[in-house]
Amino acid sequence: MNTGPSVPLRFAYWVPNVSGGLVTSTIEQRTDWSYEYNVELARLAEKAGFEYALTQVRYTASYSAEYQHESTSFSLALLLATQRLKVIAAVHPGLWHPGVLAKWVATADHLSGGRIAVNVVSGWLKDEFTKLGEPWLEHDERYRRSAEFIQALRAIWTQDRANLAGDFYRIRDFSLQPKPLPVPGRAHPEIFQGGNSTAARNNGGRYSDWYFSNGNDFDGVSEQLHDLERIAAAAGRSERPKFGLNGFVIVRDTESEAREVLREIIAKADTPAVRSFGAAVQQAGASTSDKRGMWANSSFEDLVQYNDGFRTQLIGTAEQVAERIVAYRKLGVDLILAGFLHFQEEVEAFGRTVLPLVRELEAAEALDTADTAAVR
Repeated sequence: MNTGPSVPLRFAYWVPNVSGGLVTSTIEQRTDWSYEYNVELARLAEKAGFEYALTQVRYTASYSAEYQHESTSFSLALLLATQRLKVIAAVHPGLWHPGVLAKWVATADHLSGGRIAVNVVSGWLKDEFTKLGEPWLEHDERYRRSAEFIQALRAIWTQDRANLAGDFYRIRDFSLQPKPLPVPGRAHPEIFQGGNSTAARNNGGRYSDWYFSNGNDFDGVSEQLHDLERIAAAAGRSERPKFGLNGFVIVRDTESEAREVLREIIAKADTPAVRSFGAAVQQAGASTSDKRGMWANSSFEDLVQYNDGFRTQLIGTAEQVAERIVAYRKLGVDLILAGFLHFQEEVEAFGRTVLPLVRELEAAEALDTADTAAVR
């Protein structure tokens, strides 16, 4: 089921539509959560070779994110300001009904020429639900709800009359018109879903088009990929979901300079905020029956970048980072979800220095594969 290195790796970036940057540290972060900054960033990323952008979803102030723009409206704004960039809108089941979201996505798809996608986030911040009067479900129940949510979206987008008799959602002969655009290579707008827990992997392997992972090393990524392949095969799927890996990128002229930036980020960490975040999220893994989940084994240093981005180790010179990215590609990673300290400058520099090296290495790997096959 491995998609193999012959398919070019895709790149996405985190949209800074919430304040505070991507590290919980007092180090300078040249970023901005404003609409104007993000439009310029989206256009730079599109020109630099990024194919996707992922909006963040926060509904209330938490862990340095004092201000937040709502993810779906912000996603549509970025789509209308660009020409090729695909934008992934993060959404919470429980705060959205799948039928309402399906309608929103269909409209956004028509307005953008087929460039909208969704990231179904099961939720980790209890306050986002309880302070709005919504029930807070236990970990595995949140993922069961997400599984029904994804099935409902797919049915509404692809069936003339959609039906679903679930524990969380009831859809009865619902007809959506217009449907999303008929874009070659996809059956419907792409559905992303993330997490490291057994419940998250089951959802990804059974239902999602894409599976997002927190930052991880080679062994951790390999273990997840094998698990997803097993689950997808057991569900009767011909292929596993495509795999996206989070990574915080620090590229400098020398490796020592890049490592010094990482050291400074951690040295200037907002310790109370990081510890508070860790206490909130690490219960997510601990609350599962097998104690396996996102952030379950994250250290204090890992949590300074709140999706474990340092663990992917995209830190060093452009050549070193490109080589590590291609090594992940050879394992089966299909997309790198990148975060940066100084978004506009570093997204532009990444497209100018790292991405061409990645493409060169990919081409060399493909030539090597062809040569090996010819010899055999």
